[in-house]
Amino acid sequence: MFSALRNCSRPQRRILSSSLRVSSFRPLLVASRQSVAAYSGIASEHPTSAVSTRSTVIQLLNNIGSKREVEQYLSHFTSVQSQQFAVIKVGGAIITEHLDTLASSLAFLNHVGLYPVVVHGAGPQLNRMLEAAGVEPQFEDGIRVTDGKTLALARQLFLDENLKLVEALEKMGVRARPITSGVFTADYLDKPKYNLVGRITKVDKSPIDAAIKAGCLPVLTSMAESVEGQLLNVNADVAAGELARSLQPLKIVYLSEKGGLFNGETNEKISTINLDEEYDHLMSQWWCRYGTRLKIKEIKELLDGLPRTSSVAIIAPEDLQKELFTDTGAGTLIRRGYKLEAKTSLKEFPDRARLNEVLIKAKGDGGVYLSKLQQTPFKAYADEPLDVLAIVLPGEDEALATLDTFTSTKAGWLGHVADNVFSAVKRDYPKLVWTVEQTDENLGWHFDKSQGSFAHGGKVLFWYGTNSPEEVSGLIQDFIKTADAPTGSIGAAVTGIKQQTRAFSTMRRPGAAQWSRFGQTVRARGFATSTNPNPPMGERNASNPKPSRVALIGARGYTGQALINLINSHPKFELTNVSSRELAGKKLEGYNKGGKEIIYQNLSAEDVRRMEENGDIDCWVMALPNGVCKPLVDAVDSVSKGKSVIVDLSADYRFTDTWTYGLPELNLRANIAKATRIANPGCYATAAQLAIAPLVPFLGGQPTVFGVSGYSGAGTKPSPKNDVVNLTDNLIPYSLTDHIHEREIGTRLGAPVAFIPHVAAWFQGIHQTINIPLNKEMTSRDIRNLYGDRYDGEKLIKVMGEEPSVKNISGKHGVEIGGFAVHSSGKRVVVCATIDNLLKGAATQCLQNMNLALGYGEYDGIPLP
Repeated sequence: MFSALRNCSRPQRRILSSSLRVSSFRPLLVASRQSVAAYSGIASEHPTSAVSTRSTVIQLLNNIGSKREVEQYLSHFTSVQSQQFAVIKVGGAIITEHLDTLASSLAFLNHVGLYPVVVHGAGPQLNRMLEAAGVEPQFEDGIRVTDGKTLALARQLFLDENLKLVEALEKMGVRARPITSGVFTADYLDKPKYNLVGRITKVDKSPIDAAIKAGCLPVLTSMAESVEGQLLNVNADVAAGELARSLQPLKIVYLSEKGGLFNGETNEKISTINLDEEYDHLMSQWWCRYGTRLKIKEIKELLDGLPRTSSVAIIAPEDLQKELFTDTGAGTLIRRGYKLEAKTSLKEFPDRARLNEVLIKAKGDGGVYLSKLQQTPFKAYADEPLDVLAIVLPGEDEALATLDTFTSTKAGWLGHVADNVFSAVKRDYPKLVWTVEQTDENLGWHFDKSQGSFAHGGKVLFWYGTNSPEEVSGLIQDFIKTADAPTGSIGAAVTGIKQQTRAFSTMRRPGAAQWSRFGQTVRARGFATSTNPNPPMGERNASNPKPSRVALIGARGYTGQALINLINSHPKFELTNVSSRELAGKKLEGYNKGGKEIIYQNLSAEDVRRMEENGDIDCWVMALPNGVCKPLVDAVDSVSKGKSVIVDLSADYRFTDTWTYGLPELNLRANIAKATRIANPGCYATAAQLAIAPLVPFLGGQPTVFGVSGYSGAGTKPSPKNDVVNLTDNLIPYSLTDHIHEREIGTRLGAPVAFIPHVAAWFQGIHQTINIPLNKEMTSRDIRNLYGDRYDGEKLIKVMGEEPSVKNISGKHGVEIGGFAVHSSGKRVVVCATIDNLLKGAATQCLQNMNLALGYGEYDGIPLP
């Protein structure tokens, strides 16, 4: 039935297979990383040979994008003066941790004739240097207070780091020139407050021009001088912004280890932000706050003063080529763009002459087409200058709509306006069909946007929203009948098909797994918020300026003590009540916030009801054994359900639909932020889910989890499982089948698992060795990239190549996942995971859930690496 692949050329099949996703997971292989690695090897072996030529580099670039994409972007970037190509800001951590990758990426650009202006910082290195020198760093409003000793250390450090980067570039065959002074002139920002910190007042481009004229890549530090010659410290981001205002480049690039900005609700990387269209809406989102909010605001202020052609990219150094030379990009692209408008009448177009000009290019006879549009219902989507125009003919009732016209200028493609217009169409029309000439140079783009395709008679039929074989069969039959028909009527000039009247359902598309090719999904750029709309969710989930009162019931256990320690250092939580039957009447030790003495209580259900009725508590934390807390929860619910937040650390409500399961890295954070009843996941279950989740679409059988926990997991009540003498030189298995965590893991993953727990002689920390059968052959590198992409940006998850160890995770707040040993058949992988059962397995995760539900930053109060 599905013969679309057989009717496509090899490049089309490649793109078609790439465009059909198996799942919502990110690409498993990042081609740009492979190209950087390939180039690095060539350049290091032959730094000055003919191998390192423009043609070789362009050939490597073609591995990450189509020839059309590479040629278009190269032409675009070389159409301006050299210094106007890009300003690239490099953070100090990038130089320390990713120097070779950075040098390879910059060498790529230089060997195709591009001269990015590089400005770097050295913040992390300076912190370490000051600590070693016994100097206590001081910050005011996030700005480093810089005295003479600090400045002297910073100056030498900047010179050293600048030299490191220059030498690394020269090893790659790139001529680079260090520019450590003479560019930035500054006044004191506020001498009494910040001391030797500068505010840039002037940028002298002549040292940069001279370097580029001599064929050298300019590498700048962010140090500045006053007119009197006093050296002043300037933040590297600020220096990059001022440099951009002076040079007015096409690109301002911020290299970041995270590789972009992230949607705080879905935790997905934001591909594109179009400020004119999205800024106000984005600023209203509950998750757009703190550093993300400030970054977007600063970038908007920067771009407002630059030409509309300028844009900002936040990207990892290894993905720089993919970001710059492909339509899909790899990081976060931020640009001003234009507001998009939808029109249903020709009268709504203010410039009919411009409209006619666009349609003449698209249709051949704009006047005739315009006259027919006057008699046909349509909806048109366009940006203000009509660089991109889409005209949709709605279907009857639930029928497929027809994309009758889609045309874009070169600026529309390069500025990704085409992506945004298509996203607007897709929001309004969940089922769409269109055709494109097989010779269209942007055919690959259309493949990316479609769910399926079929080629016939020199044209390609595209669609999305159609699913069953019968539906697709009927669509293809109609296409074959009309593909060779005359193009004189409306609907044929661009798509060559008449309006469809058949109704289609929105079932899950068939055959996606068969059509998809592992590791080659292609991400198309679109709106930052269009695919996951986030309407404001009320005052409780806004950024909460007020402290919250917390009552901890079950404070005697190890988890309760760990949570008390976290709350003690939390900027917004105030522990007001602790309840423990065994410790009632004793003073709570280890909590000193506000100098208030807290005495353990033995709170009854009636006490809890009364406190809830009085509004004494904002958040109840239940740290009790399984099966105990229901009367207390019922007491809170009896007053006014939803008034205060409850986080339950037991398993009592993990399978209750009315409670939200609080695993932020896998559950939508917005769900947790809106919740008042949160079931905190189990420790074993947290690590196992995180270690298996990226492979769920590729499971070829039941995963088996072999878990070993320290004896703190057995609680404080004496038993053979926490008897150190009994555990010495011993490993104790228990609950070998039907453990409640087995049910929890399988329920949440949507796939059954086998779970085999043990307890060992160490105190805290869990190790899991997980055997996972696969439904297709995969390599260890494929799988590691899959995990790296899935958890990119997660602050509490570390993906590593080697097997993680309990010794390294004990006392830390995250999860480490590694190993990725693949059997010789390629159909089985062993993944290892470690977690501290008292922290991320319990207390730390509880704090994440409390922060989200009470309107604070998710990681507030959590010591991050």
